[in-house]
Amino acid sequence: MRLIIVPTDFSPIADNALKYGMDLASAMGASLMITHVYQLPISYTDVPIVTVSVEEIKRVSDEKLSELKHNIETITEGRLIVYTESRLGDVTDEIEKLTKTLHPFAVIMGTRGMSGAGRFFLGSNSLSVINRITIPVYVIPPGVRFKPFKKIGLATDMRDVVDSTHVTPIRELVNFFNAELHVLNVDHERSRFRPETPQESLNLDVLLSGLNPVYDFIESKDVNEGINEFAEKNNLDAVITLPKKHGLLQGLFQKSTTRELIHHTNVPLICIRKEVMETVKTLQT
Repeated sequence: MRLIIVPTDFSPIADNALKYGMDLASAMGASLMITHVYQLPISYTDVPIVTVSVEEIKRVSDEKLSELKHNIETITEGRLIVYTESRLGDVTDEIEKLTKTLHPFAVIMGTRGMSGAGRFFLGSNSLSVINRITIPVYVIPPGVRFKPFKKIGLATDMRDVVDSTHVTPIRELVNFFNAELHVLNVDHERSRFRPETPQESLNLDVLLSGLNPVYDFIESKDVNEGINEFAEKNNLDAVITLPKKHGLLQGLFQKSTTRELIHHTNVPLICIRKEVMETVKTLQT
């Protein structure tokens, strides 16, 4: 059975992402894990001291998770299997450990958009999560509700597509919902066109064989605006982005651009990073 992990800090933004995760899990026949990663509050005086005991923080976390689980089981009349887990540690580290142990279908997180001090409800760790794990990370804007995927965009810069495209989860998602896949490439007066571009396009077409992708070449000076405008005008239900390997969010989006795209989007983003070893295996076969 597929598993979907939703980290939470019990905020309204996190609750919205959890509702999305609950509906996606129900639609796919998946189970749901809600996890809260907590840290010890420390008062920095002359000598740093822990202000609350670990036991008390864990008790509160477990109680809140139990309440969320009860509410979801009531709403779904027990049809959705829900697990909960509270952990002490660093958010990114703990989510990475969970994904390596449980191999979930996806991790779902919320974003505050342009408001809020940290913008992500999980703070700066969110970009780190996207960059550290190869499990698809769904980023859910405020107020967005799940609906079965009919149209999915795949944003690409047509560079190093073999090395950067983790096609298995893309294929699984498109096939499950029988969705229409749109390959999105943003350019302005061919300023991003290179001699290798036609071959890269052919490579991508081979990778996506059987999915019958529609290629949309978007004329725009700004990548983010081009993608968002296309997504809204064409009623895309989600946009897949492909962060590159080696710990750097490069390629289609530089790190700052990725951040801005996430904060400005009005549709769910699905960030899928390809593991380096998969590239090696592909080249050897």
